[in-house]
Amino acid sequence: MEQWSYKTVKYKTGGFLGGKVDEEEFEDLLNSYGYEGWELVSCFDTSVSQGQSRDVIAIFKRKV
Repeated sequence: MEQWSYKTVKYKTGGFLGGKVDEEEFEDLLNSYGYEGWELVSCFDTSVSQGQSRDVIAIFKRKV
């Protein structure tokens, strides 16, 4: 049976009220985990109000 290890990463959004993602920085973050063997499983934001996001949560997995 395959076994997996999981990692949860919180990416803080920018801007006065949040909600702004530096796409290049976020892509670099995702790629850095990919180079370490982590596979992105899910990605979602945490809503504050009126479409603003406080954080982006990325969940990764890799074989143990």
